[in-house]
Amino acid sequence: MAEKQAHLNGASYGPSIPPPQHYHRPGRGSDRGCCCFLAFLLKVIITVAMLIGLFILIIWLIFRPINKVEFHVTDVALTQFNYTNNMLQFNLAANISIRNPNKKIGIYYDRIEARAFYEDQRFGYHALTPFYQGHKNTSVLNVVFKGQQAVTLQGEELTRFNQERTSGLYSIALELSLRIRFKLGKVKTARFKPKVECDDLKIPLNGSPVAGSNNKCEIKF
Repeated sequence: MAEKQAHLNGASYGPSIPPPQHYHRPGRGSDRGCCCFLAFLLKVIITVAMLIGLFILIIWLIFRPINKVEFHVTDVALTQFNYTNNMLQFNLAANISIRNPNKKIGIYYDRIEARAFYEDQRFGYHALTPFYQGHKNTSVLNVVFKGQQAVTLQGEELTRFNQERTSGLYSIALELSLRIRFKLGKVKTARFKPKVECDDLKIPLNGSPVAGSNNKCEIKF
């Protein structure tokens, strides 16, 4: 009996079983972070798209055909326009009307720069005072160009000048460079920088001012 017990005590039961190990599956945390970033990025894109859409809607409401802001040259007087030795001496005054027909939208004119051109060469500059134009309103800009400017006229340009000097009627272009904002209720838009072009005005020298000529200008954004 003792021999049997000794035999049992010396018996071998095989190798020991190691404790269980817990493994971490990679990728779950990084997947969550990626999803959160994509969701945030999507929200930013949607927000930016909505703001851009709002600005486009406001611009469309203002400049659609039935509510378009209009610019006209209503009065012009030219009392001096002499060209000698590549120097142009001039005295030009013009009134430019701005009609805002919108019922609920006002316009801030933060910068107004007027320029005068002859044969595509600038000879006059005038900076005007900024102002706010309310809805359903017509404002008039009084622009004066006076002085002298170096201008080079050659070939056909000089020929046209001599012809216009003989006729007493000069082809002059005016341009407005603007920096504007629109106001709809309490909302103000970002600044826009359109140009207003009043091309090929026929202006008599020392003649009666051209009144009510309905010289419409074109606005370009």
